[in-house]
Amino acid sequence: MQEFKNYNLKIRNRIKKYRKQKGFSQERLAELIDCSREHLVRIENGRMNIGLGIFIRLAQVFEVSLDELAGFNK
Repeated sequence: MQEFKNYNLKIRNRIKKYRKQKGFSQERLAELIDCSREHLVRIENGRMNIGLGIFIRLAQVFEVSLDELAGFNK
């Protein structure tokens, strides 16, 4: 279970990193991935797991592969 928590933390950190690199506010990114800002905040803070649909939309918006967003490919 601890391994999953560490992995989840790494994904959240990558989402924040890519969001900041693109210059998006949380509100703007939430609009782009079609969710509420509150939902995105909960994901970034680890209070909610990322659903597959949102994960795919994040990769599209950030223009990275799913593998890269998941940390499997740099």
